[in-house]
Amino acid sequence: MKSRRLIIATSVLAIIAALLFVGCSQQRELRENQKEDSPMLEAPAADQQRQDQDAMPSLYSRTLPAKQPQPMPHRAPGSHPTSSSVRYPLNWAEIRPNGRLKMNGQLVASQLKTLTINADEVWVIVKPEASMVPDQDTPGCGILKADTPNQKDVPVPLKHTDVQAGISGYIATVEVTQQFHNPFDTKIEATYVFPLPQNAAVHDFLMTVGERTIRGIIRERQEAEEIYQQARAQGHVASLLTQERPNIFTQKVANIEPGKEIDVNIKYFNTLAYDDGWFEFVFPMVVGPRYNPAGTTDGVGAVGRGQTGRSGQATEVTYLAPNERSGHDINLTCDIDAGVTIEEIECRSHVVRTDRRTQNKVNVQLSKLDRIPNKDFVLRYRVAGDHIKSNIITHRDERGGYFTLMVYPPAELKHLQRAPMEMIFVLDCSGSMQGYPMDQAKKAIKRALMQLQTNDTFQIIRFSNNASQLGPNPIPVTRKNIQKALDYVDRLHGSGGTEMIEGVKAALNFEHDPERLRLVSFMTDGYIGNENQILTAIHAHLGESRIFSFGVGSSVNRYLLDRMAQMGKGAVAYIGLNDDPTDAIDRFYQRISHPALTNVTIDYGRLQAQETFPQMLPDLFVGRPLLVTGRLQGNGNTNIHITGKAGGKAHSITVPVSLDRSEQHPAIASLWARKKIEQLSLYPASDTQNAITNTALAYNLMSAYTAFIAVDSSTRTQGDHGISVAVPVPVPEGVRYDTTVQN
Repeated sequence: MKSRRLIIATSVLAIIAALLFVGCSQQRELRENQKEDSPMLEAPAADQQRQDQDAMPSLYSRTLPAKQPQPMPHRAPGSHPTSSSVRYPLNWAEIRPNGRLKMNGQLVASQLKTLTINADEVWVIVKPEASMVPDQDTPGCGILKADTPNQKDVPVPLKHTDVQAGISGYIATVEVTQQFHNPFDTKIEATYVFPLPQNAAVHDFLMTVGERTIRGIIRERQEAEEIYQQARAQGHVASLLTQERPNIFTQKVANIEPGKEIDVNIKYFNTLAYDDGWFEFVFPMVVGPRYNPAGTTDGVGAVGRGQTGRSGQATEVTYLAPNERSGHDINLTCDIDAGVTIEEIECRSHVVRTDRRTQNKVNVQLSKLDRIPNKDFVLRYRVAGDHIKSNIITHRDERGGYFTLMVYPPAELKHLQRAPMEMIFVLDCSGSMQGYPMDQAKKAIKRALMQLQTNDTFQIIRFSNNASQLGPNPIPVTRKNIQKALDYVDRLHGSGGTEMIEGVKAALNFEHDPERLRLVSFMTDGYIGNENQILTAIHAHLGESRIFSFGVGSSVNRYLLDRMAQMGKGAVAYIGLNDDPTDAIDRFYQRISHPALTNVTIDYGRLQAQETFPQMLPDLFVGRPLLVTGRLQGNGNTNIHITGKAGGKAHSITVPVSLDRSEQHPAIASLWARKKIEQLSLYPASDTQNAITNTALAYNLMSAYTAFIAVDSSTRTQGDHGISVAVPVPVPEGVRYDTTVQN
């Protein structure tokens, strides 16, 4: 039997190799003569209907330019490749389960009727001199593919995203280029809901149409939307960028004609997080599906492709089904200039290539094998030195002076021991956490329980549709109680909605132990659309508690988790699917095992600081610096004095400042304005909207009340504005489609 199979397989491979050789020799003729029809644009009602793919040329061979790289998604070692993990080169052969052979998109008489192909198989034939991984930069022949019957290639109006990031010190300058095109046979309007970092100061916006580049202008949101609608109705190509949340944005591009391409370029600044010698750069790639409490309409909906409007929410993200893939991919390049020696660099979220230029400079590029935009890109690097000194960066322009001050905790805090604590663990047990995220969170809590001290108390609270807890009162740390808690955690699972407000109330209203400092640890992906309700509840019920947020998952709601920790005078940490949760918990306990510097005050000396943010200075924990930004009017040399209390004793830090330096850091002004907008949003008042609008307009920044608009008024397209098409995105890695998306 094995001999017969070997003979059959050898014969089949010989036939296919011959066909591929013919295909390769005719490659130039096929490129010149082969004409592909545009896919028909499906109406929403018929969106789920399967078209006959045998009659349709490959989406990838049509939409990817011949000279552009054709990246292949990363596949975990040992996993079976599927049709979703192979991109077609311009010359390819495909075996379909019905036995027909397709060469370069053209059906060929079947010679493989005796060959049995499993649905999840992919056969790859390469030329002898080639690598087992096809050359991504040069289209060639040599891919033989068995198509998975249920896989569906979905044409989308977003072809590619290119990210170019530069890091200097702890400030990142990022350019994001979204390449829109129209793969359909009628004019369209594309709508794309996408994430950016929650602290991104978006300050520039360009639209490129053919040879023309139009710089976007910042306007009040309502005015920008009216301009866009007028341009759309008159047939002009136009683009509108709006902010739905500090980390969620909507890009609309109107009047894209069939076969045409339009690029949109977005520029922003943001600051990097720092933790125990490591800087962290994060670029989010997809918005996770949000849960919205019943009766709300201002949330973020999650619907399946073709179900636009079903969620009833003001913002709506459209998701691809598990058996669907689009041609949208992403490229990311990051140039790091740390200013000091970079000792170590890691990226657990993606496969990257690193090129060390000097001791201080490194170039990092996303691998061509890992370009599906379905999770956050997280890059961390460690710099030299056991202790980094507090420092200040200044900038002056026609609007005045600005500064950012990075304050590092005093080294002596590491020698002090903490007081007894009351630990409250709050676990998100909603449907979006089901599976691997829940496993990661449970490992983290169990690790934390094992590190409690005998004079501590604890409690465990779970929430989904409602909240419940392990016991009615703070539980003493004993061997029996810890085992009871471990068993309780093992029984928890993910299902239901994310009524996070119930978890917040249960944790903060829980009877407090007056003899101990209360630390509340939330472990969640933050997939909710009612962030303001949660933050308002924390502000009202916080009391003397400290909040530590743990984001669990591949694409969590960092805006919510960062704000919770900020309001709760604590810290935030993130546990990805490829991270060891015990590392995050160990770092957490290392941080809280020493008293924080509390009651922090800053004397700016002759800096003459004004409008400094945050206005309420948080506690200063070991390993986590404090970042303050503000306006300045002073000149000359001075000293900044930071004081606080820890372990019942006063501690101080002195930062020398020279204001006569000529360095210019334009990002500082934008970052200050963004921080002011953040502070105004965190504690709203009657004039908050006007204050945010005026600040955003003055500094050319995106906000909830301002928007960028660009219109190509030089030409008009033919006909009406066409059909609106939402760009569908994959659900984040590790998140289940069936428990999070309305379909």
